[in-house]
Amino acid sequence: MQLKNYIAGQWVAGTGKQAELLDASTGELIATTSSGGLDFAAMLHYARTVGGPKLRKMTFPERGRMLKALALYLMERKDKYYTISYKTGATKADSWVDIEGGIGNLFANASLRRTLGNMPFYVDGEAIKTSKTGTFIGHHIMVPKEGVAVHINAFNFPIWGMLEKCAVNWMAGVPAVVKPATVTSYLTEAMVKDIIASGILPEGALQLIVGSAGDLLDHVMHQDVVTFTGSASTGRMLKRHDRLIDESVPFNMEADSLNAIVLGPDAVPGTEEYDLFIKEVGREITLKCGQRCTGARRILVPQNLIEDVQIALGKRLGSTVIGDPRAEGVRMGALAGKAQREEVKRALAELLKASQVVYGDLDSVNVTGADVQKGAFMSPILLLNPDPWKNQQSHNVEAFGPVSTLMPYTDLDDAVALTKLGKGSLVATIATYDDKTAQQFVWGAASHHGRMLVLNRDMAKENTGHGSPLATLVHGGPGRAGGGEEMGGKRGVLHYLQRTAIQGSPTGITALTQQYQQGARYHITEQHPFRLHFEELNIGDTLITEKHLVTLQNVEDFAALSGDRFYAHMDANSLDGTPFTGRVAHGYFILSRAAGLFVDPPKGPVLLNYGIEECRFLKPVYPGSTIQVKFTCREKLDQEKRPKTADSPKGADVARGIVKWLVDVVDETGETVALATILTMVKKLDQK
Repeated sequence: MQLKNYIAGQWVAGTGKQAELLDASTGELIATTSSGGLDFAAMLHYARTVGGPKLRKMTFPERGRMLKALALYLMERKDKYYTISYKTGATKADSWVDIEGGIGNLFANASLRRTLGNMPFYVDGEAIKTSKTGTFIGHHIMVPKEGVAVHINAFNFPIWGMLEKCAVNWMAGVPAVVKPATVTSYLTEAMVKDIIASGILPEGALQLIVGSAGDLLDHVMHQDVVTFTGSASTGRMLKRHDRLIDESVPFNMEADSLNAIVLGPDAVPGTEEYDLFIKEVGREITLKCGQRCTGARRILVPQNLIEDVQIALGKRLGSTVIGDPRAEGVRMGALAGKAQREEVKRALAELLKASQVVYGDLDSVNVTGADVQKGAFMSPILLLNPDPWKNQQSHNVEAFGPVSTLMPYTDLDDAVALTKLGKGSLVATIATYDDKTAQQFVWGAASHHGRMLVLNRDMAKENTGHGSPLATLVHGGPGRAGGGEEMGGKRGVLHYLQRTAIQGSPTGITALTQQYQQGARYHITEQHPFRLHFEELNIGDTLITEKHLVTLQNVEDFAALSGDRFYAHMDANSLDGTPFTGRVAHGYFILSRAAGLFVDPPKGPVLLNYGIEECRFLKPVYPGSTIQVKFTCREKLDQEKRPKTADSPKGADVARGIVKWLVDVVDETGETVALATILTMVKKLDQK
């Protein structure tokens, strides 16, 4: 079978020399592949001119619903991907991270539709007053780049590597060209075929290269984004590409790094943290056969516990069943191919110049359900470096397989300094139940790490592990780790948006952002705004309320009702040295009374109060002052109606949206005394 590339809406077989892709466990031929004869310039042009415009027209809620639909579609077909994934040498547990972890990124990014607004672009932060009277203001918007995301991925996660990146650029409104590593590209191709067949993505949103990248980077432009996951040496070569430099193309690099896992001084044998540490290190060495960019390569242990840890790890590794992942009981599969195994052995030879093997066999391994000669199997290897300051190969050489090095440290400052010898890592973990130890380590080493995990008994049951980056947290690291950053929820989406400062009058900025800006022109509605359905409301619709005279009795009554008897409200003799000239009304009374002024009581389209996003009390209100509210529709956020389910056959709720209101409370001088943004859930007109 020959794999095909997906380019410009067509499945195309590459011409010329074919690369042979083999089953990692059996050595059997799976497929051949090539990207010869492909027009990469045309591929990028198609993404920019066909996929990009369609995605950019969609709002964030529409893109989010698209990602959710795709995630559900792929989850229904996950069993097919597991069957194929076994051929990469991955066990069921390994494949879960790749397959369901990858699909989970789609779900996680789909949920961002509730936080990014209701427009095709993102309004960043708050308005900035740039003039004395407020007639000239500034703001920031972030719009989708008009290019393509080019993803060059590693062989170890052929699905997760694609979906964790594409989920973000699709959410941002940018199309993607995916170039998986050739050796495991057959798994990526299988999923892409399903994605294209689903019709869920607009045409041009995704294209696939299953062979060599050829001259792909020669055709990128300044609006494009290039991401790379893989070895640091390859990443540095790509980063220096003339086209990337000439066009100032953003380049995000996530490289393999020498990540550390540290046993805290308090985590002695017999403690829960010690047991968690041994379990975590054992898992890090064997999971995915050690082929993870986040893998724990350096194991730092108090020098008096080196022998204990060495023995415990040897026992744990010795119980690991190695073999064909399709065989019963196998817990560690094969490397992705024999070429990868040779790379690991070359790196091991360098490490052995300063370390010794304390567990494992460099030349033989017992396997279950497979022929050791045909598959790319390898024994787990535990090394010991007795002097990690003198012998620094452990901090400079990575064997990208089931290989880790045990090394002693004298005190916690020494451990921090040793982790930094890795010159930048994706992740570091410390096993400790002592908060001071965790503080000292994290505060000391965070500058050299992209993520840090404190492993202890309190979070053990829900802990995702040292090597598991999460869609909602940033993934990347400084220095050797590439200096890049991806995922991280909203942060990842913003990577594909262009931030642009906008300036103008409050009315002009309101029109540009579709968010009402204080001081902009407004429209007083004939009906009370609470009588209008979601579709009938417009940004700037305003109610000017009646006035209320604040009395001392109001202050007394609110104190009695709320229990808030703070001295500034109740004791006129305690105000020396304070900003107050007399007993002052409670800020929450002002906000509550404001609600009494703007709320329309009878049942109508407003279903409920959804909350308060922000509230400020800007000026004291004393008894005798008068308050009044300018109540303005600030922003509208669409929400989809949840479908009927077996648990809720009539539908979970009605069609509705969220409306943000600016509550501007002024006194008799016209000055703002309180400012808040409240949210209401408002019914839509169409209930079909």
